[in-house]
Amino acid sequence: MATPLHNRLFLFAALLLPVAASGQPAADMARILERLDRLEQENRRLSEQVQQLTERLAASPPPAAAPAPDQPAATPEVSAENRLDIVERRVEEQAQTKVEASQKFPIRLAGMALFNAFLNSKQSGGSDYPIVAAPTGAGHAGATVRQSIIGLEFQDPSAIWGGKVHGSIYMDFFAGANNNAFRIRTATIQMDWKSSSFAAGLEKPIFNPREPSSLAQVGISPLTGAGNLWLWIPQVRFEQEVKFTASTGVRAQIGAVQTRELGAYTGPITAEAARPGFEGRFNFFHRLDDTRRLETAVGFHTSTTHAAGTSIPSNLISLDWFFNPWKRIEFNGVFYSGTNVAHLGSGTRQGFGAYGKYVYGIGSKGGWGQLTVHAAPRWDIHFFNGQVDDANERLVAGSIGKNLLYGGNVYFHIAPNVITSFEVTQVRTMYIGQGLRINNHYDLALAYFF
Repeated sequence: MATPLHNRLFLFAALLLPVAASGQPAADMARILERLDRLEQENRRLSEQVQQLTERLAASPPPAAAPAPDQPAATPEVSAENRLDIVERRVEEQAQTKVEASQKFPIRLAGMALFNAFLNSKQSGGSDYPIVAAPTGAGHAGATVRQSIIGLEFQDPSAIWGGKVHGSIYMDFFAGANNNAFRIRTATIQMDWKSSSFAAGLEKPIFNPREPSSLAQVGISPLTGAGNLWLWIPQVRFEQEVKFTASTGVRAQIGAVQTRELGAYTGPITAEAARPGFEGRFNFFHRLDDTRRLETAVGFHTSTTHAAGTSIPSNLISLDWFFNPWKRIEFNGVFYSGTNVAHLGSGTRQGFGAYGKYVYGIGSKGGWGQLTVHAAPRWDIHFFNGQVDDANERLVAGSIGKNLLYGGNVYFHIAPNVITSFEVTQVRTMYIGQGLRINNHYDLALAYFF
């Protein structure tokens, strides 16, 4: 006797015959056949369940006599047909809960609802989380949810040459005059093969993928202005992994990027808004066991800024690392050295300078480091510091000679996807001709990850 699912499959096959006869493209036919194969597999599993239920019913003893008045009645048996109907309804319910795009591939909603309450000392400059201590100003306190993030993650199981496609787009509410406009943070479309991948989108610079851990500074990357060159820029990149052993190898990334030059200089000279650049990173990795690993990578950036009829080179080399010698301890960080790097997100807006008609690049060194302690199953502690140190001899009065930030935070996991954090940091900014300015920042955060 044909089940309702059998009938649906026969009807679906009958509907496919005219489509196949009309010369449907091979790719569409492949997707149709793949869906039909999945339906056949589900039908086979349900048929096996029906057969098992039928065998159990055949092997069960005949119904017992009616129970005595002082004994409870037996629970009635559920027939195989009823159980099959229940299974089909559950399959339909699961299908209704899936989120699919118009092209029928799955999409997952991801992100974070984040509440911050903060307090700054007198040199905040009116910023919620100042990346430099302002020369003058007053204290600033408040609360916000505009660092909350909404994202979509998607994947397609098939691509050319046996690859797989996946990607994401993440947005927040941190832009605009009042920092409350919706904006795109990052977006990536990536195709993966066995040991290589190709990606295009909006991401951090290729040479600097690592991030410090903070729920206080999310609208821009943590330690911006203190050694983290973070600015999200359009890029295309190719990655190739070569393994020397099962646990050791190198991962090479090469790509083209588009820089944002408008943040490189604060004077009257206007630079081209965007310029092409070339970046790369070579990451050497070794796994000690299932939980411990060692990684170290070298990277580079090269581009040219056009301003005042002059070409100003932008060159940089970097070194980053990750090491967890024990299960509960992690070290990670970045160091860089280069010239004219402000357009990559240094936070100082001092990529180049001008003396009359002479325009020149400004050297910069910086980086950051973090120690993470997984103190207990629900407790994580992070200590971090970082700095940007520009070449003082090429800076004018009022420029930032050095900017240093250090501090730490404590994460407490209320639930697997709910974290509360308390963070304390101090930023120390040395101005040429004006001396040192200091700002303390205190932040209490509550994050719900979804």
